[in-house]
Amino acid sequence: MSGYTATTFAPVQGFIEKSRKLRDLYGASLILSYLSRQITNAVETQNTGQSMSVICPGDPNSTKGLPNRILIQGKLSEDTIRQALFNGWSHLLRECRGWVEGKLSNHDYHWTREWTLWQNHSWEVFCGWGESIPEAMYDLERRKLGRDWSAVNWIGESSSLSGTDAIAWNELGSSYRNPKELRYSQEKEKIDRFYQQLAAVLEGKGLDDIPEGKFLDPSERVSIPELVKRLVTHPQIARRISDDFPQLDRSFSDVIRRPNPETQTPGRWTGWFMGDGDKVGDHLKQLGDGDNADRTLKEFSEAMRNWGKQFEQDFPRDLGRVIYAGGDDFLGVVYDSTPDLTGEALQDSTQCLKVNSWNWLQQLREKWQDHGQDINLSVGFVWAGHSVPQRDILQHCREAERRSKNRGRDRLTLRVVFNSGQFVQWTCPWHYLSILDCYCDRDGGQNWGHLYNDMAQLKARHALEIVPISEELDAESLVNVDASIAMAIANIYFQPNREPFTQIEPGTLGNHLFRELFEANSSEYGDRHHLHQAFINWFDELVSLGWYLKH
Repeated sequence: MSGYTATTFAPVQGFIEKSRKLRDLYGASLILSYLSRQITNAVETQNTGQSMSVICPGDPNSTKGLPNRILIQGKLSEDTIRQALFNGWSHLLRECRGWVEGKLSNHDYHWTREWTLWQNHSWEVFCGWGESIPEAMYDLERRKLGRDWSAVNWIGESSSLSGTDAIAWNELGSSYRNPKELRYSQEKEKIDRFYQQLAAVLEGKGLDDIPEGKFLDPSERVSIPELVKRLVTHPQIARRISDDFPQLDRSFSDVIRRPNPETQTPGRWTGWFMGDGDKVGDHLKQLGDGDNADRTLKEFSEAMRNWGKQFEQDFPRDLGRVIYAGGDDFLGVVYDSTPDLTGEALQDSTQCLKVNSWNWLQQLREKWQDHGQDINLSVGFVWAGHSVPQRDILQHCREAERRSKNRGRDRLTLRVVFNSGQFVQWTCPWHYLSILDCYCDRDGGQNWGHLYNDMAQLKARHALEIVPISEELDAESLVNVDASIAMAIANIYFQPNREPFTQIEPGTLGNHLFRELFEANSSEYGDRHHLHQAFINWFDELVSLGWYLKH
């Protein structure tokens, strides 16, 4: 069988985005990998005489971390792919629903139609075909432009997270519930009872017991897909779905963010990192155009998957945990699981966590290169206050990672997000991260407050102007911009025997630091005055980030 098939499904990002807890994130990644596994299994079923096989991803028989973009040697019909995904999703929903109805058999259930709608309308499949790998991949991208998936909400009320999807409970589809006459307050007691009992049985307790909220907080109101993401992390349900469905090896209860009124312990800061390989699509296209494309693509995919597995295994357990690592993309969280920390003990713990995560970040690029492939890495790292919602943290992670890519790739963006929602950030190439450690106060210490206050005074007196750079910005408006003052401040406050500020001379921008920092995106920083303004902005971000992260 000649030719190639490229396939994927959607929505992926939207499915992950609607997550309020780490357990939801983990469950969403497991579901996506499980659905990909159903497609790779269909390839094996259709295979006759080695005429059809999975090229990418490598190691398709391992479910955990399996990417959702699949390249197949041979032409597999869209109906076959769609049916494989539909069967897997339907089976997963049936097992989750069956477990709930079996454990809460004291309720009457009128939600079959709603589960069926989510079963039939949750996913959209895209396929591309071609006589060569580039042709198949191009055809897939072309067909994805015609996507028409949309969420459904057929009941007036909505879950407390998405704002669009109906609350999952046993009388969701009851015939007497006319949306025009619906009075949610009249049903509140029934819904409260259902969620209290569901939360209790998920923890292995009796129906009338008080749950701790390990799997589901009784006050939460979730939609059917949100509930499913939570349920698949339960070991009993995971075994019902499949013998090889991945199970949690550690509970998420040790991730402490929120204040605890009972113990009067305050909330905690946590760190979140999201990384992705640079120009992986272009790299795959290049491999697909070369000789022995099947073999080289398979080797590349296997190398990346093996790296993801090793990365998750080697991540320091005392630093946090990796939520998913699918190969060239990953997400994780940094936290301290020590209970009941208050006062100076909490401050010391937070500072220690900052130092340890910073040391780990500086070694991340070297760790990334263990896969041996010719691609770089862009990462966003977010320090978030305890009041920042989970879904907002994910959005900040994506924005930070995107900023690393937009500023030239092969970079890290550090972002500190406060409980108010405001944030400071700084983007830097990996091998210049030591700049933060080069800081030396004029008194010989590392009191970032001195530098922060000096910069604030200079900005207040308009000696330094912070003007956002854009392609539309008229160069004439920056004709008088000079970074000499900012460069002089850099040389005063940073150790004179360390790169890169040793090569800075006031009024010049000719050294390699500026070429790498700002000329990578020539359309944005292609003018001398733009370069001067860019350095001022970059240095101001460095000072703000350093003060919040290091003080």
